[in-house]
Amino acid sequence: MDIKKLTGPEKAAVLLLTLGEQATAQVFESLGDAEVREISRCMLAIEHIPAKVSEQILEEFALAQKNNTGFFVRSNEFVKKAISGSGNEERAKKLMAQVSLGMDNLEAGARALETISMMDPRMVASLLGAEMPQTIAVILSTQRVDHAAKILNYLPEDVQSDIMFRIAKIDKVSPEVLVQIETALQQEIRVVAHKEQHQIGGIGKAVDIINHLGSGADRNILLNIEKNDRTLAENIRKQMFTFEDLSKMDGRTMQLLLREVNNNQLTLSLKSASEDLKSKVFDNISERAAEMIMDDLEAMGPVKLSEVEAVQQEIVKIALKLEEDGKIILPGRGGQDALV
Repeated sequence: MDIKKLTGPEKAAVLLLTLGEQATAQVFESLGDAEVREISRCMLAIEHIPAKVSEQILEEFALAQKNNTGFFVRSNEFVKKAISGSGNEERAKKLMAQVSLGMDNLEAGARALETISMMDPRMVASLLGAEMPQTIAVILSTQRVDHAAKILNYLPEDVQSDIMFRIAKIDKVSPEVLVQIETALQQEIRVVAHKEQHQIGGIGKAVDIINHLGSGADRNILLNIEKNDRTLAENIRKQMFTFEDLSKMDGRTMQLLLREVNNNQLTLSLKSASEDLKSKVFDNISERAAEMIMDDLEAMGPVKLSEVEAVQQEIVKIALKLEEDGKIILPGRGGQDALV
């Protein structure tokens, strides 16, 4: 640890770790939330403070301390106690929630692109607009899938497929690449690269993001990926499960799913459904219920496609939850098409 290379927040982190939890709690109480988050994240990256560095920083802050032997710190516990000891329970809870992502990532050997994870998706898309598709792919691979999907929706349609293609092809990214990305974005994002490479992309990540897009978008993306790599597109499809895939369910599985879906949800979801899926649904409910839904669909006026797709996605989530609970097996998932 070279004091000449430390930033202001990093020096503050070393100082507070040296002074102890009680003093840090008092300092945190007088700082703004953004400052507490910044210093806390710096603390999380520190495992050992050399005596010389501790001494120099103490002198720099005009605190008399000499002959310090240096010490190892349990930074996660320290940060939790310091934030909790600030006296404001609501603020402490909020700060810990915001800092916890940094804790989890450090334990895994990496820190996420934290700034982008908290930015408005439209703003992020604007920020990334001038970047190369490969750079955007790496950045989106580090984000929550719902956040990445929203960002992707604001990017030009002609590059969306290229970005998803690259996300699916990502295996590992070196720390040097992450640092280069940080520099290119002029510190709008912060990356703390560890010595190990980080698993951030792959087909699973691409599938998760695509599943959060509208049905029209996912079809277009897969068709375009197929032009470049037919095998990759097929592998992505095998791991995906869409609303239309419900038509492949056997009768018993469909009936179990429909028990968890209310009539309003079901009716709206069928507004843009294929005839095959409608037939599958109607075959597995009572004749009276099927007639009522058909009448409601005929009487229903124009509906925003986004509203229909939102309900369809909710039903897909119900199906995925039933599968997770071991109550059903979805067709085509994990290479299984039916119960055996």
